Amino acid sequence: MWSLTSAVRFYPWGSRTVIPELLGQPSPAQQPHAELWMGAHPNEPSLLADGRPLDRAIAQEPDRLLGAPVVTRFGPRLPFLMKVLAADRPLSLQAHPTMEQAAAGYAAEEAAGIPRDDPTRTFKDPWHKPELLLALTTFEALCGFRPVEESLHCLAKLQLPELKPTIAALARGGLRAAIPQLIALSGRRRTSLVEAVAAKAASFVAAHDPEFINTYRWAATLAGAYPGDPGVVISLMCNHLKLAPGEAVFLPAGNLHAYLSGAGVEVMASSDNVLRGGLTRKHVDLAALIEVLDFTDGRIPVIHPVLGPGGLRYPVPVEDFDLTRVQLDDGTGTLTTSGPQVLLCTEGRAVLAAADGELVLERGQSAFVPAGEPVTARGPALLYRSTTNLR
Repeated sequence: MWSLTSAVRFYPWGSRTVIPELLGQPSPAQQPHAELWMGAHPNEPSLLADGRPLDRAIAQEPDRLLGAPVVTRFGPRLPFLMKVLAADRPLSLQAHPTMEQAAAGYAAEEAAGIPRDDPTRTFKDPWHKPELLLALTTFEALCGFRPVEESLHCLAKLQLPELKPTIAALARGGLRAAIPQLIALSGRRRTSLVEAVAAKAASFVAAHDPEFINTYRWAATLAGAYPGDPGVVISLMCNHLKLAPGEAVFLPAGNLHAYLSGAGVEVMASSDNVLRGGLTRKHVDLAALIEVLDFTDGRIPVIHPVLGPGGLRYPVPVEDFDLTRVQLDDGTGTLTTSGPQVLLCTEGRAVLAAADGELVLERGQSAFVPAGEPVTARGPALLYRSTTNLR
């Protein structure tokens, strides 16, 4: 097993306190710390103690580090990526492709010769990106489309003539008609619509009208951060989730979502494919987004953990990853799994023991454990363990 040195990604929406404090660095930091990446994604692989990137080490010994079943199923690559995400400001509305959509889109852009760092490029790799977000603090997000009847009521309550085309499209053709119409609006019409929606939503909040108050409050807030952005109106048609610490949400392919605020542990298929639909100044590929979006409406379930080997497990319907919350006391527990593991310590001090010796993880530190490696741990400490979900 090896300790990992992992990179922080700095985006304007990040927190100046959460990740710096986790890493024992000065807080508040001079710049927002948005994500801590732990894994072998080629864009930001963690480093081993000998300086090798984890993806290179895996490429040199895939069967030993990943195990033959993982290599057979996913190829010689770590199929999951673990992150700590800390948002002080909302992220963009976005969705992720299925494996088939990602492979086709990536191949087409490669054939067209579009550089992978081109800001208009849509598919960065040929992989899907389902993900699980486990809240470390109170965490708010937009996630999937709320029931259409509820969306119609939410829009109609604002009593805005500017919204009549959207309401008509939604009533006649559903979300598949309404969403593209909003994203394709011209600049002037888009700006006037968003300004009207933000002002009217703010008036309901100021009047303490309880119906849709969180939805309207966020619409007004988002309009301040992203003036003239159609994502403000789209947010009115999305489920608003508020996760308590320890609760989680699973985001499958096609799910339109935006993280609004809070900190969490995120584990996902190892991909960087993001198709944006609003609340962004970056490129929006409308045709690709509409192809990828799942327009199914309805509630998104909050995931509560179940007792599993090693701790509290968050069940997901994909094979790429599995997440367990491991609460260690000062006794010795077993953490051996059949697949590779990434372990993150968020509280206390964990002592890991394997055939090659002991490894101490302090708060904010992480480790990689090869597939099937017998390993025990003692605390007191709190660990988050990512591995594969092959059965």
